[in-house]
Amino acid sequence: MQHKEGFFNESEDQRLYYQCWLPRGDARAVVVIVHGFSDHCDRYSNLVKALVKRHLAVYSYDLRGHGRSSGKQGYIEHFDEYRQDTHTFISFVSERHPDHPLFLFGHSMGGLIALDQALYYPERLSGVIASAAHLGNPPVAPVKLTLGRVLSKVWPSFSIDAGLDESALSRDETVVQAYRDDPLVHGQATARLSTELEQAVAETQANASQFKPPLLIYFGTEDRLTNPEDSQRFYNNVRSTDKSIIIYEGGHHENHNDIHSERVVIEVAQWIEAQVLIASQQHEHQDSIDG
Repeated sequence: MQHKEGFFNESEDQRLYYQCWLPRGDARAVVVIVHGFSDHCDRYSNLVKALVKRHLAVYSYDLRGHGRSSGKQGYIEHFDEYRQDTHTFISFVSERHPDHPLFLFGHSMGGLIALDQALYYPERLSGVIASAAHLGNPPVAPVKLTLGRVLSKVWPSFSIDAGLDESALSRDETVVQAYRDDPLVHGQATARLSTELEQAVAETQANASQFKPPLLIYFGTEDRLTNPEDSQRFYNNVRSTDKSIIIYEGGHHENHNDIHSERVVIEVAQWIEAQVLIASQQHEHQDSIDG
């Protein structure tokens, strides 16, 4: 496995950190990972290893205000910033792999970003995987949501500890402890982030019927950080027949880091491989027609 890192979007006020993991020889396809709130791109090693082992190239970046990227922790002015950053990153990856199928994987808030990206820019995507996507109200007290709406107008950068229940991440205690000890995890949420996510969730759910790329949605039944019913609702409203859903009984929020992680990463990889095969067969069929 070859590993690279750097910054793909550098300006006077913004530096976005990325990593990539490349298999030996030519990759069969490329997977772009978008992490969740308070998270960063180092925390997906189980998934990365499984994908690279199957000759898939993997790219991921730290969202602005997260990990090694610049920006105030947990702050965005508009959700469009996540959308455009992800679109820029996909273009960056595509320049390096112009002829490879490209899949977008998003977890939690990253799942929302991935689904939103596919609604706005579906052209380059061969498929989307949404893991425990944030598609409803966050797991915070209603009074905090109300406070966020008020402060978003007058003090948008006001920041508080989101108070996430870390034990809800996984049934693997080593994962939970590693998260608690991780210096790149921040847990800070701002008033503007709260209202921008709320609006993005509403728009994404409302436009589910317009979703075009092949879709895999999965979640655990015991997820206490995102509501499985919200992912199910989005899935039900997608009109495309090229969609799949996997429900992990007893699974917590980070299924790729839970006690059943081996099964999860294999099934994600298998879904991608199946889509690559379908795309290859369609390409060969089109070539025969053109020929």
